[in-house]
Amino acid sequence: MSGEPGDRARYFSAIERAHGQPVQHWFDLLAAAGPASYDAQMALLRDGHGFSRTHANAVVMTHRGSPSARRVASPDAWFDALPPDQAGTARAIFAAITDRHPDLDLVIAWNQPILRATGGYVFGVSAATRHLTCNPFSTEVLQAHLLGADRLAGRRGTARPDGRGPPRRDGLRRQAPSTRGARV
Repeated sequence: MSGEPGDRARYFSAIERAHGQPVQHWFDLLAAAGPASYDAQMALLRDGHGFSRTHANAVVMTHRGSPSARRVASPDAWFDALPPDQAGTARAIFAAITDRHPDLDLVIAWNQPILRATGGYVFGVSAATRHLTCNPFSTEVLQAHLLGADRLAGRRGTARPDGRGPPRRDGLRRQAPSTRGARV
């Protein structure tokens, strides 16, 4: 396979070898099937023509107009896409870690910024609408790279960068009582 990581076209030569038809044949087949859901298009190729999930996804997503799985090209592009308060918090998190561990590289993997060491991924951050999630990759990696990581094993919690109060001691968010499933 050649091509950039995330580029779906890098699978096309393997698809043509495995299925004996040019990729355009499969695009035409999907077009002839008419508008269909992603799952229906995947089933057409996988169940009807023996495609692997990876090959079917490459054809379906390219046919749907998404030639690459890569949504961001660099950590700076990821930070720039966030609201300013989240971007500032995420930059501060990475700066604190990389100041202490300059041997870690900040890269994009799985469309999010991740710190990478020689032995693999160490720590990442993902963003949702109203929060950031910190993702240490394993206790072993944390122990190898962070002093006192044994205190973090199995710990979960919520930190509030907006300053509206500390998280609960048990790490759970305060929520209004649910009325879901209640009798009215």
